[in-house]
Amino acid sequence: MTQEQEKIVAEIKQLQKEKNAIILGHYYVRDEVQEIADYVGDSYYLSQVATETDADVIVFAGVSFMAESAKLLNPEKTVLHPDTLSDCPMAHMADVATIEKMRQEYEDLAVVCYINSTGELKAHSDVCVTSSNALKIVSLLPNKNIFFIPDENLGRYIASKLPEKHFIFNPGYCHVHKSITLENVLEAKKAKPNVKMLAHPECRLEVLEQADFIGSTKAIIEYARTHEDKEFLICTELGVLYQMRKENPDKNFYSVGHRQYCPNMKRITLENVRDVLRDNLNEVFVTEEFRKAANAPLEKMLELAAK
Repeated sequence: MTQEQEKIVAEIKQLQKEKNAIILGHYYVRDEVQEIADYVGDSYYLSQVATETDADVIVFAGVSFMAESAKLLNPEKTVLHPDTLSDCPMAHMADVATIEKMRQEYEDLAVVCYINSTGELKAHSDVCVTSSNALKIVSLLPNKNIFFIPDENLGRYIASKLPEKHFIFNPGYCHVHKSITLENVLEAKKAKPNVKMLAHPECRLEVLEQADFIGSTKAIIEYARTHEDKEFLICTELGVLYQMRKENPDKNFYSVGHRQYCPNMKRITLENVRDVLRDNLNEVFVTEEFRKAANAPLEKMLELAAK
């Protein structure tokens, strides 16, 4: 870190003490923000942490739906979002009108909402899922018909594992994962033929078919940590490399030749983490009626995930 960054970090630590605040950081934010976060993880892990903390203030270093989810689960706590423009496009790639249309067209339908979504979409869904628990939760649902929103790629991956279910897909996507092509992957594997490829299920199905391991961000990091191999091709947002290199200084990690970068996550900086803590900026608010509606599928997710 630079001297200026170290100064900002000292300010943040002091403000945390004064306000009984914790910082939750997603794996895709900048390295220096992950370094000062009290907890670093994927959306599912951070959702759990948010429900268990005794801090009065939660600073959510991630995109906006994550901060909103933290508030939905913790209405009594102050939740601050470092940059309100740090949004996830995929979180908006479904709509309530289509959900209601599908409910009319299909009997025995469960609307399964990836946690990477707005509170409005959650409020009109039956259960939320994350990339780490989607397969388990959908398999436990009694419903035959599954309308999976908003990410089509994750939905198709889960559908490939559950042929007994009938999936209806929504045309949403993560722009980072969707932009990784089969050509990218084949060229990378040709250049490093003996190196295992680890991929996130938000990738295209044809990309996943080339992977040696498919899993959530957390699962990818865990696989790299516990596997004896010393080199890996990484098929997800490259913010994960901070934790991977930290845990595995003797191992090498490579992209698949693509710019695997989320500009929205990178909007979170040390400066805006400090500023929201210092000035109580960008507090997340939800009405109680909205919270109850949007929180119900999140609670259903946590209930089923515990089985």
